[in-house]
Amino acid sequence: MRDTKESRLLLLLLVAIAFALITMDLRSGEESPLDGPREVAATVFGPVETGLARAVDPVGNAIGAVRDSGRRHDRISELERENAELRQELGSSEHRDSRIRQLDDMLGTAGAGQYRIVGAQVIAMGPAQGFSWTITIDAGRDDGIRRDMTVLNGDGLVGRVTTVGPGTATVLLASDPNFTVGTRMEGSDELGFANGRGDDTIDVQLLNHRAKVKAGDRLVTFGSADGKPFVPGVPVGEVTSVEAASGDLTRTVRIRPYVAFTQLDLVGVVVEPPRDNPRDSVLPERPEDAREEKPAEDADDNDEADDNDEGEDGTGTDGTDGTEGADGGTADGDPGTGTESGGNDTGQGTGPGTGTDPDAIVGAD
Repeated sequence: MRDTKESRLLLLLLVAIAFALITMDLRSGEESPLDGPREVAATVFGPVETGLARAVDPVGNAIGAVRDSGRRHDRISELERENAELRQELGSSEHRDSRIRQLDDMLGTAGAGQYRIVGAQVIAMGPAQGFSWTITIDAGRDDGIRRDMTVLNGDGLVGRVTTVGPGTATVLLASDPNFTVGTRMEGSDELGFANGRGDDTIDVQLLNHRAKVKAGDRLVTFGSADGKPFVPGVPVGEVTSVEAASGDLTRTVRIRPYVAFTQLDLVGVVVEPPRDNPRDSVLPERPEDAREEKPAEDADDNDEADDNDEGEDGTGTDGTDGTEGADGGTADGDPGTGTESGGNDTGQGTGPGTGTDPDAIVGAD
């Protein structure tokens, strides 16, 4: 429409009519004269509005979803970050507790064997210098580590030091096929040589082919001169199977090492051997040994109870010479009463007397 004087007058007229109708509608309250035309307009234009809303709503929902997706993504990212932090804290706590247990066990082993050790952490594992079972630790020459020193942890023998640098060292593990250590069997003191197999078992060749050995027998290191490369008494493992005796000069047994070589973390390098051979004192206590001690203690208690029962059959007050019993009371339990002038007090038996010597008389003539 062109902007003319007539169009302006028409626009003003329509605005005036609109204001008049609005004023009349507001003043009329619930009985507005415009309710009829409003209902007609709703009937006519209602379906059109519904159709338009259905057509526009998906677009509006899509726009809202796009707008809200950013907030959802931020929230998801925040939750994922919080979850990762919680997992890290939980993992750190578990790892810290595990290392504390490892350290306590290692110090307990060193204390039992009187080994002076330098603690170290495993920082690498893998082939080195042609060996297939080695680890690298974060302690070296500057820490007092030297070649051919025994390495252990809280479970037992780990290996021996082969190469030393200023701040690191390489350890050949006892599971390596090139590893050999002298062993001594608990109890029987049978000697042998343990050799790694490249897995989680170790073979031991006993020098005595007639040695009596069974599954569950335990072995420790025999030790070397001046404690190098091996100090004595370090737990090695338990026998799992025994090769049938033959006419060979040696007998082979297979053992399960105490150390889990694929899970090493903290280790100790023995820098000073013990003054005395600890022999079997470093070996862990057997569960059956702990169970056997309890009945033994109970038996002692029962013996003491029996002694008390036997001793209380006859009562009396002894004199200064410790007189017991009465005239006529004998060790075979015949009842009797009497007095004995062995001290300032008078002893009197009120029950049957007992004694270890059937010929001994308890009382006075």
